Amino acid sequence: MSRPKKKRMVFQPPLYTSFKPMGVRMNTLEQITLSLDELEAIRLSDYLGKEHAEAADEMEISRSTFTRLVEKAHTKVSRFLLEGKHLYIEGGDVHFRGNILRCEHCGHMFKTGFDIIINFCPACGSSELMDLAGSFGHGNCCKGHSQNPGRK
Repeated sequence: MSRPKKKRMVFQPPLYTSFKPMGVRMNTLEQITLSLDELEAIRLSDYLGKEHAEAADEMEISRSTFTRLVEKAHTKVSRFLLEGKHLYIEGGDVHFRGNILRCEHCGHMFKTGFDIIINFCPACGSSELMDLAGSFGHGNCCKGHSQNPGRK
């Protein structure tokens, strides 16, 4: 019997979750789903240039699991780029270290933690705030996970 899958740590929810080739109708495209942990693997290794061992430690997974994740993500992103698919980011067994709120009134975005309650936009005072982690079904489950990377 295999052991249960461990939740991976992700820095924060993505700002954008859907990408497609310009000038092509969405309903004609095959969808490729990139999980949140696969996106985080790309962010850590390709965008930030971290070594696999360091990135794995930040996600609180093994180096070999991280390598498999980043290879799977590279395959999906290359298919999106070369075959003109619809890339959609969703799901995965993750916890976020931090959150982003977006004001639906003025568009202002700001980073926050899960232990802080913010009801009004600091830019315009609107109460129309969208919780990006909440749109992935996260929030209360992510409380208690530190802002600092590394294993606990």
